[in-house]
Amino acid sequence: MGKIKLRGKDLSAIYYTTSKTKSLAIDLASRHFKHLSKQELLNLLQEVMEKPEDYASDEILSGLAQEFLPEPTLKTKEEVALLRETGRLQVYGRKAIASNALQQMELAMRLPIAVRGALMPDAHQGYGLPVGGVLATQNAVIPYGVGVDIGCRMSLSVYDIRHDYLMRNAYTFKQALKERTSFGTGGELGLAQEHEVLDQAEFQLTPLLRQLHGKAARQLGTSGSGNHFVEWGIAALQEGNGLGLEKGEYLALLSHSGSRGLGATVARHYTNLARKSCLLPRQAQHLAWLDLDSEAGQEYWLSMNLAGDYAKACHDQIHYHLSRYMGIKPVATVENHHNFAWKEMQEEGEEWIVHRKGATPAAKGELGIIPGSMTATGYIVRGKGAAEGLNSAAHGAGRKFSRQKAKASFTGSELRKTLSREGVTLIGGGVDEAPGAYKNLEEVMKSQAELVEMIGSFTPKIVRMDKN
Repeated sequence: MGKIKLRGKDLSAIYYTTSKTKSLAIDLASRHFKHLSKQELLNLLQEVMEKPEDYASDEILSGLAQEFLPEPTLKTKEEVALLRETGRLQVYGRKAIASNALQQMELAMRLPIAVRGALMPDAHQGYGLPVGGVLATQNAVIPYGVGVDIGCRMSLSVYDIRHDYLMRNAYTFKQALKERTSFGTGGELGLAQEHEVLDQAEFQLTPLLRQLHGKAARQLGTSGSGNHFVEWGIAALQEGNGLGLEKGEYLALLSHSGSRGLGATVARHYTNLARKSCLLPRQAQHLAWLDLDSEAGQEYWLSMNLAGDYAKACHDQIHYHLSRYMGIKPVATVENHHNFAWKEMQEEGEEWIVHRKGATPAAKGELGIIPGSMTATGYIVRGKGAAEGLNSAAHGAGRKFSRQKAKASFTGSELRKTLSREGVTLIGGGVDEAPGAYKNLEEVMKSQAELVEMIGSFTPKIVRMDKN
């Protein structure tokens, strides 16, 4: 068939009104549809314009179809203000929260799928939701509302051993961290390991998860970079702590990390799919969502839950290897996710998808851990089940300085002096994680007194982090 010369006026005749759509159509015609007659081509292009949803996933025509799909309508700023006035967006510790984090949360509340939100007192700016943001949606999940490090969590083991045992055997405890933990992107432990999570059937249910199984096996029992840590310290428990232990001070082990390369790859993959299927203004693109009735939404939900199980398995292995190295066994554990989404039933009988991006689950009676910095005491808490806070609490002190600002504000010498003054040994780490880069955890706890009660504390003594 001869070459077809498609012109702008031909496209105007079928109501292509913008230069971008005309340019895309002419380019596609010359590259992919030389076999069609001019009329057949125009009929196809008109159908793409009239039924863009039918071509949104088409390998060739999806880009053109996206130009005709309507953008979801965000709630107006006035509606967001109303949500705050009626308590559907609750902010805790407002004075200590930077305006950019609040603006991120308010943008999330403008999504058509958003039904309720809460901002925790440790909140700071992040990607998608702010860190410390909690968002309830209806039948939709936002991959960047969960975060890149899916299932990032805290895990505490308490040992029925006097706390002074740690100081008397400090060298051996330090060696345990050096020899049985591994940090950083791509890090591997170098030990033969087995864990039932690697046998979960979900690893065989999508091509992406099958591809990631080998990496997951190699990275089992390791930790990430940034603010991830494993540390020996002292747990001070109050009466009625819910752990079945008497009031007193105990040797304890605390770890913080997530789902490693598995979670990061899942997050990026499904965020890209969400952005293609969910057109949003530029400033809201990291809040693209997946409908849970869609194939991609169901795949992400399955993958997210597997990544959460894997994150728990990593902590299981960390605590197993360190306990075995020291020849001790824990008598109690406390653990919780803080980068995850849950299906939660409401009193009204509705099911909401509750995203906690850097926020601790705090349903009534639920135990959790809210750590401080590498020198600051953190807290073991019990949730009060505050519905207005979406049964959530802070997940830490929260950053006061960005990593770059921390590096410009603190020196290695200052950090060493702080560690010496507080009696803390640090392996790895850097000034970007200096205690001064974080908010005052005591103030954070005061701001969320209605969300959790403190039942104990954890004070770090020997800390390992990635060498930044």
